[in-house]
Amino acid sequence: MAERSNLFHISDSDFEARVLKSPTPVIVDFWATWCPPCRALAPTYEKLSDEYQGKLAFAKMDIDENQITPMRLQIQAVPTLIVFKDGREVARLVGPHPLRLKSEIDRILAQVSVA
Repeated sequence: MAERSNLFHISDSDFEARVLKSPTPVIVDFWATWCPPCRALAPTYEKLSDEYQGKLAFAKMDIDENQITPMRLQIQAVPTLIVFKDGREVARLVGPHPLRLKSEIDRILAQVSVA
């Protein structure tokens, strides 16, 4: 994956610093390399990361390489997208919804008054 300025990979060790303590809301894509729906969602997720620069940070966490955080957050299916603001989970989307992702993000940001 090409590195984008608003899209970064996180691990169990930097989850708290890069997500929970982020001044900007962060959406985290919990995914796995073996997951076809995750791969289907990836291009849309990457494209949206450019569009929401400054409003919403985009992170990805591989659940096979990082098991502590997904277990603590009770991730049961991938892809699962969770939006965090001020250290709290404010929204959760389960399953690949590339066509609905932008409208879901807009709805969530409006609810947490970032938009």
